[in-house]
Amino acid sequence: MRRLLAVPLLAICLVAPAAAQDGRALPARFEADLVLLDETTSDGQPIVFFTDTGGGRYVTAEAAARLGLTLTSIPDAVEGGPAHLTAYPALAAGSPTTPLPEGPLPVMGGSPLPGWPSTHDSMLGGAWFADRIWTFDYPQHRLTAEAASWAPAAGAVVLPLGFQVEDGVRTTHFPRIEVRIDGARLALLLDTGATTVLTPEALAAVGGEGPAMRATSMISDTVFRRWRAAHPDWRVIEEAQLGSRSAMIEVPVVDIGGLTVGPVWFTHRSDRAFHDYMSSMMDAPIEGALGGNALHELIMTIDYPGALAAFRRGG
Repeated sequence: MRRLLAVPLLAICLVAPAAAQDGRALPARFEADLVLLDETTSDGQPIVFFTDTGGGRYVTAEAAARLGLTLTSIPDAVEGGPAHLTAYPALAAGSPTTPLPEGPLPVMGGSPLPGWPSTHDSMLGGAWFADRIWTFDYPQHRLTAEAASWAPAAGAVVLPLGFQVEDGVRTTHFPRIEVRIDGARLALLLDTGATTVLTPEALAAVGGEGPAMRATSMISDTVFRRWRAAHPDWRVIEEAQLGSRSAMIEVPVVDIGGLTVGPVWFTHRSDRAFHDYMSSMMDAPIEGALGGNALHELIMTIDYPGALAAFRRGG
């Protein structure tokens, strides 16, 4: 889920293109556990894609203008929503990136929260990842589109993933994963694009290292309050997120199929955001999102056709 308030536009992001998988590494740049792709269009202009297993797809209004993309007005556009559609620009011949989806995508203007920096031109979300196998090597900063013959490494932890299916077809391609926190099973969106921007005070409180914009994990108000009541020793930073002033809580240990990681910061979200909105696009209710800040020690492969994720510690 890109940032805290961004949402996928399902009517125009559900179809994923067929594409070969050959074990190739993409031109990925990992920044504070967020994954971006640096590409070049067919006419030589740079374009930066933000990748997000929990998001939809769009191009920013600024990028659309810079790249000279043709815009089509959306009839009866929702107030405050995107007003135009366009298509992805053609990439340079020989680009290592898996081919981009066809069809329209929304043009989004402005930042979802005041003061948030602009880091990319376009998003590649769940439909782009769908039907393929991807390895996120967080320690080595590599994103690889695996061959169809890929199999989990010996000793890897393998967990099932849930995907919403309607009439025999996957809808959003949003993966649900179960982890254990504080002795309880917790269903979460596996969300490589979950993002926060810390206030200067929050950045200082977490040690002041790294950029203010970074990967985060997210949790519903109900669970946030439960953790806080049961563990008054767990650190909480009030008004931690720039713009929304959302709090965040530091969970000492997250158990991913027996692999333990932590501490992991979880950003507070309303119950409605996950119990109602995001759960409506999942195969079962979820309580939050597991983001890149929980994965930065791990090599994670998401096998969409096999509906599984494999984890191992990076070297």
